[in-house]
Amino acid sequence: MSTPAPLMPKATAVWLLDNTALTFDQVAEFCKLHPLEVKAIADGDAAQGIKGMDPITSGQLSREQISEAEANPNLRLKLTEAKVAMSSDRSGGKKGPRYTPVSRRQDRPNAILWLVRNHPELKDAAIMRLVGTTKSTIAAIRDRTHWNAAALAPMDPVTLGLCTQTDLDFEVNRANKEKPLPSDGGATLLPASETTARKEAEVAAAAETASQKPGGDLDVSAVFAKLKQLGGGKHDRDDDE
Repeated sequence: MSTPAPLMPKATAVWLLDNTALTFDQVAEFCKLHPLEVKAIADGDAAQGIKGMDPITSGQLSREQISEAEANPNLRLKLTEAKVAMSSDRSGGKKGPRYTPVSRRQDRPNAILWLVRNHPELKDAAIMRLVGTTKSTIAAIRDRTHWNAAALAPMDPVTLGLCTQTDLDFEVNRANKEKPLPSDGGATLLPASETTARKEAEVAAAAETASQKPGGDLDVSAVFAKLKQLGGGKHDRDDDE
């Protein structure tokens, strides 16, 4: 039976590579990554800009486990079993802003900027639930009036550890479902060329069919009467002149 991956596998791998003497295979096995991907992270070719996450402070590993694995390259690390079961189901329970650890709060403006740029469909309430911020902060970042707006850089809140990918996907899917359906523009006026052509066709039809006498002679009075009906007051003015 395979063991579950740690929270933020790439960020955990960055921390392990920077702070331990574990082999690439050990890091890859623990973080559920390919050894070549771990090597690319160590070489700086992948996971650039990702801040390392300490698995010891998060309770996913112990210092003793790491020390034993460093001494024995064949030893595989195992994820520490969580003492409290955590559920990713956000469909029930009390709704409200997410609590953000103090160490991560300085990253919230960057995460908000990322959400605003990459997911404009998200409402302020959804962003508040994801990163635990306030409506005024979101408005300041949207309007570029935030006190540190010039130094902000968009960063994925999942990478920063402010929310999980499951929570982000949930909010994005819900926002997309709540978007109004595109409405039809309704009836539009016909172009002048089409209405003119239609009127000319009606005049021609009236002159050809309705205005013929039984003997084949053209009934001039009937044609002029039909033209007055179709053309309106224009023919009346012509007659007066």
